[in-house]
Amino acid sequence: MPLAHELLSIARDLATSAGDMALAGRKAGLQHVHTKTTATDMVTEFDQASEKLIVEGLRQQRPLDAIVGEEGANFAGSSGITWHIDPIDGTTNFLYDLPAWAVSIGASDTQGPIAGVVYIPALGEMFSATRGGGAFLNDSPIHCNQIADVSQALVCTGFSYSPEQRTIQSRRVSRFIHLIRDIRRAGAAAIDLCYVACGRIDAYFEENLHQWDIAAGILIAHEAGCTSGDFSGAVAHPSEILVSAPAIFDQLSNLIIAASVSKE
Repeated sequence: MPLAHELLSIARDLATSAGDMALAGRKAGLQHVHTKTTATDMVTEFDQASEKLIVEGLRQQRPLDAIVGEEGANFAGSSGITWHIDPIDGTTNFLYDLPAWAVSIGASDTQGPIAGVVYIPALGEMFSATRGGGAFLNDSPIHCNQIADVSQALVCTGFSYSPEQRTIQSRRVSRFIHLIRDIRRAGAAAIDLCYVACGRIDAYFEENLHQWDIAAGILIAHEAGCTSGDFSGAVAHPSEILVSAPAIFDQLSNLIIAASVSKE
């Protein structure tokens, strides 16, 4: 697909430029840190600078495409291509100088995701995929694990910015953590999806996300052989997503659903 490869090339270049700029800025020190929806929903000057760089690049190279960005970018398009940008996914990690933050850029058409990249500057890792073209880490093909027993699964999740929701979500995890290998919580949805794709973890689930969180990562996961859905196994969406090695998807779905039933 020539178009998919064109979009991928643009996304890779812009993610690299934006990510390397943000990494250099983080090393020099942050000057402006603010909160958004809650006291734990952070934004820095580099979230905004990263999005500005990406948007300007897309507007120059693909002026007819639609663009939606976490930090407010919103351009209508007429080409049938929509870009979803998370300029720094994992801002709290970025703030604390932890390496698990990424630039995520995904392009979609009327059939869904067509190209996507997730760039982790602090680790020098570029995850990428095109629809039907496989998934890659720094140009090497990646595949998810083939684990078949959920009791051996290393499962990643994330928690909401809302304190009340975090309490509900942590209670759910406590109800099945003894039935799996263990839980991880990295703090960046795009990275979590890529880690399932390359076999660093076996599954990831979260809720209350946005399209820019998953636009690139879910394509990478699919192309690496993962199964996805909502917690019940219907089509995945930002408000509820579960991605895993294929053979454990139903098992983990059952655990999450059972743990979500109120026992009060």
